[in-house]
Amino acid sequence: MTRLEGKMAGTTAPFEASASAVGYVYQLRRALHSCVDQHGRGLDWCIAIEAGDDVEELVEGGRVLYQLKHRAAGVTMSDYSTDLWKTLRIWAHGITNKQLDLDETDLLLLTTAELAPDSAGYLLQPLVSGVRDESRGLEALETARKSSTSKDNKKAYEAFDKLSADERRAMVARIQVIGNAPDVDAVEKLLLERVVSAVGHAYARPFLQRLEGWFFQRTIRQLRTDEMDAITGDEFDQVFTDLRNQFRPENLPIDEDIAVLKPDPSDYASMTFVRQMELIDIGKTSIGIAVRDYIRAFAQRSRWSDDNLLLPGEISKYERRLIEEWQDLFAEMEDDLGAEATEAEKIAAAKEIYRWATRKARPRIRVGCDEPFVAKGSFHILADDLQVGWHIDFMTRLMAVLEPAGATQA
Repeated sequence: MTRLEGKMAGTTAPFEASASAVGYVYQLRRALHSCVDQHGRGLDWCIAIEAGDDVEELVEGGRVLYQLKHRAAGVTMSDYSTDLWKTLRIWAHGITNKQLDLDETDLLLLTTAELAPDSAGYLLQPLVSGVRDESRGLEALETARKSSTSKDNKKAYEAFDKLSADERRAMVARIQVIGNAPDVDAVEKLLLERVVSAVGHAYARPFLQRLEGWFFQRTIRQLRTDEMDAITGDEFDQVFTDLRNQFRPENLPIDEDIAVLKPDPSDYASMTFVRQMELIDIGKTSIGIAVRDYIRAFAQRSRWSDDNLLLPGEISKYERRLIEEWQDLFAEMEDDLGAEATEAEKIAAAKEIYRWATRKARPRIRVGCDEPFVAKGSFHILADDLQVGWHIDFMTRLMAVLEPAGATQA
């Protein structure tokens, strides 16, 4: 073995792990594509991952079991391929154990690999291919079984042997093999093409990212608990419609992973917006809520920007509206307090403005975007920049604290 070959030998496991990860993403993405495809036809369907097969699809009048194989470019599936026989083992086992009713079940093997000419897979392509020949396909499988001594396929051969001649013919009659199928990236492109009709070209990718995020999380919950059923047409329609509505011109999407963020308030104790609250004796619990809203608003606004969902200058215009509404109340507070106000009176008046900003004020960045943390968190973002404040003397008091620190760092 050469030095280079030795180094390459040590990289096998990571490459295998990477291929396995891509295969899982492929499985989920193909399942999502099936959901989108079925959604366009109606709602009477359901789809599950790793239930009866890689993907199980129940539609009116039948059941489809999918085996999905994602392989590198240039790979060919022959009569002796492990991908083929592992699939046949699963289906044969289901038939033998009376778990698979062939009268109402279609068996679909979908692979990104090429199909060797005149192989069983080639001969069992769908009717529209023009080459389907079930008799020759079964003959090719039986010939491979008799001539092969593959240890990798040993258990699959044994499962195949347990089937009677009639069961083999019945199984083959339900099998459809699709080769050279779109790979994981190509399926993403197909999905993008489908969602364009829902939200347009500009928003197709951010829409799909959010739809995939929901679908992946939903699938994980299904796999981790017996209480979670398959994804139904009604459930998918509800999620798809709600997400589509968030991408309408009068709205903006609120991302679930951001909406549930719960930061540790102690990590933000030195920030200016927190000091603003401390000036008016806001309690620890309320400060924790403020930190939560600040982080969620900051993260959501950043994602909107990264996904190009905001109009030019939209954040600036929104902040101007917030500032001007705050200015009205702050000016009233200055008039009401006067020059002789006590510290207790100043704090009481400041708390009224703070309560207004966090409980009553709900200026929306867009009319349909009514998530409370957007407005509340945006006020805290402005407070952190000293563009708004609560205490009547917030600017002078905070500058006295912040300027020496800046001078020391310089």
